[in-house]
Amino acid sequence: MADLYVCWDEYRRATETLARAVGRSGWRFDQIVCIARGGLRVGDTLSRIFDIPLAIISTQSYGGEGGTVRGHIRVAEHLTMTTARLGSNILLVDDLVDSGITLDVVKRHLEAHFSTTEGVRTAVLWYKAVSIVKPDYFVHYLPENPWIHQPFEHYDLMDAAESLER
Repeated sequence: MADLYVCWDEYRRATETLARAVGRSGWRFDQIVCIARGGLRVGDTLSRIFDIPLAIISTQSYGGEGGTVRGHIRVAEHLTMTTARLGSNILLVDDLVDSGITLDVVKRHLEAHFSTTEGVRTAVLWYKAVSIVKPDYFVHYLPENPWIHQPFEHYDLMDAAESLER
C-alpha cells in the first residue's frame, strides 16, 4: 500500500467537491464545527461557501516524530465560537477519518454536552475503510489504509528558526 500525496490544488478541489455533496443533499444545518487541527481548513472553507458560523473544537491524538504516532485522544472541554450558543443542526467536519475514533468521540461529545443539538452529520475529504464510523459525506473512499501526506504537513517538521531562514 503506497502513501497518498496530496498537493494544494487537489486539496482545494476535494474541499469544493465536499461542499457540493453537502449542498446537494438538501440537509439544512446552522453551524459548522471543525475538528482542529486537520479540519480547520475544511471547516473554514465550508463556512465561507455556506455562510454558516464556524465553531472549533480541538483534539489531539497524534504526536511524536512528525505527528505520526497515534496516542490517547484528548478533546477540549469548550468550543471556540462567535455565536451565543451552538446551533441545533451541526455539520461536523475533519480532513479525514482514519480509525474513526476522533470523529465518533467528538460527535458523541457534542450530543452529550450541548442541549441545543438536534442533529449532527459528519463530513470529511478522505474516508478510510478501516474506520469504525462511516461519515455522512466524504469525497474519497480509500479501501486501503495509506498514510495521507497533506500539503501543509511539512510545517510539522519545521521549527521557527528554519522558517525564518527561508
